[in-house]
Amino acid sequence: MSRKNKANQKRTSSLIKHKPDKTILYFAILMAIFGAIMIFDASVYKATAEWGDQFYFLKQQVIWIIIGLVPALLIYFWDYRKFLKLSFPLLIITIGLLLAVLIFGKEINGATRWLAIGPIDIQPAEFAKVVLIMYLSSWLAKKDYNYKDLKQAFASGFGNELLSFVVILGIVAFLIVLEPDLGTTIIICATSYIMFLIAGNSKAHTIGSFSILGLLFLLGVAAAILEPYRLQRVQTYLSLLFTGEVADPRGTGYQMQQILIGIGSGGILGKGFGQSRQRFGYLVENTAFTDSLFAIILEELGLLGGTVIVLSWVFFLWRGLKIAINAPDKQGQLLAAGITIWLVLQALMNMAANVGLIPLTGIPHPFLTYGGSSTIVTLVGIAILLNVSKYTTNGK
Repeated sequence: MSRKNKANQKRTSSLIKHKPDKTILYFAILMAIFGAIMIFDASVYKATAEWGDQFYFLKQQVIWIIIGLVPALLIYFWDYRKFLKLSFPLLIITIGLLLAVLIFGKEINGATRWLAIGPIDIQPAEFAKVVLIMYLSSWLAKKDYNYKDLKQAFASGFGNELLSFVVILGIVAFLIVLEPDLGTTIIICATSYIMFLIAGNSKAHTIGSFSILGLLFLLGVAAAILEPYRLQRVQTYLSLLFTGEVADPRGTGYQMQQILIGIGSGGILGKGFGQSRQRFGYLVENTAFTDSLFAIILEELGLLGGTVIVLSWVFFLWRGLKIAINAPDKQGQLLAAGITIWLVLQALMNMAANVGLIPLTGIPHPFLTYGGSSTIVTLVGIAILLNVSKYTTNGK
């Protein structure tokens, strides 16, 4: 261990805890409450028609929140430097679960993303997000980027960090894209890439980071066009982008058409809470209260309500990055930055897809999407961020 690492370890081992960032806590509480209310509102028609209980999906969401609070509280009270030591075994278990999904998984709408464990269906790809962030935080923090010259940096850095990073990320991403779940793959790759980029400050590291970006871009394009349904989504998006009209509104463009109808009718102030028309079966399957809930928010609360949601995530980004900057050690910095980037990126991509800025990808919106696995990992992510905030150097 280098003198610098020993000094950092000595300094962080004597840190005194203080109160966590309360603004992050308040943000999570308010978003969870608002999300539950909107899930109830958007799911009333489906819940009544299928289950005879208008509160069915609300009850399920509350149950998932309660279940998610158990690991979240455990992680919050556990020093992040200690639970990060479990990141490698957790990564191996996660990879095993991703393999199990492909072999024993439950197929829904042509995708095999869920693994039935008794009466509960879990989505391992969701857990892979937070587990990979934990592992990369620990792994990247141990790397020594103090090379003597550029030649040594390339010679040592290629095998020691660049190739290893590509292999680790490649295994997880490959298993998820096979499900298929391109949206989650994009989130995981983008978050991991940003963490890798900010982990080092040498020229070789920066050049290597941009080479990975080019590789990820090419693989993303290939994944998007090789699957027929993905290609159709891209074509629908390009038609909307260049012509202002949705291609095949009764077929592949139906979902986007219905989303835009709802958003357009909402206007600036919206129709009012509980007044959405699109929730009454016009949106495909259960998307009114899952992937397309943001569209329902725009329909009922208008541009004003949507702007508040966007600004809320901008605020979260600021507070999260502030926690990362003031974290006591490198693994804490990478951990807080990774969690913040993941949640904000996922929220922004969901909102962008719901207003036609990017193709529909089925990415859940943290707090504002019905679902067990997504709810649990979101709460765990918030708990990790609050954990790191207890050890920040400025105490604020």
